[in-house]
Amino acid sequence: MIKDEIEVVISERKKKHIEDDAGIQICWNKLVQILSEDEEKTVIYLQNCTSEDLYWISEVFEDISEELQSNKYIDCLRELDKKYPLLEMTTDIDLAEEYIE
Repeated sequence: MIKDEIEVVISERKKKHIEDDAGIQICWNKLVQILSEDEEKTVIYLQNCTSEDLYWISEVFEDISEELQSNKYIDCLRELDKKYPLLEMTTDIDLAEEYIE
């Protein structure tokens, strides 16, 4: 299940505090892989995930966007930006949108 996979990766990511830690990139790659497999499952997951999980996922919005090439994904992110304005994701979402060809 996508939720379980994401929770494991986010838990790993939270343990990485040094910016040059190679483990951060590994976690990012895992998140992108999981969230790029199926657009529909990704959108459903994002619509139902916690704001904290969304915060961690926002690190790779643009990479997911590049893989999915989906306006539906961007629309979902825009809605989540309205739902969680304190996360300040607008710039990340704008960048993600630029990755759609």
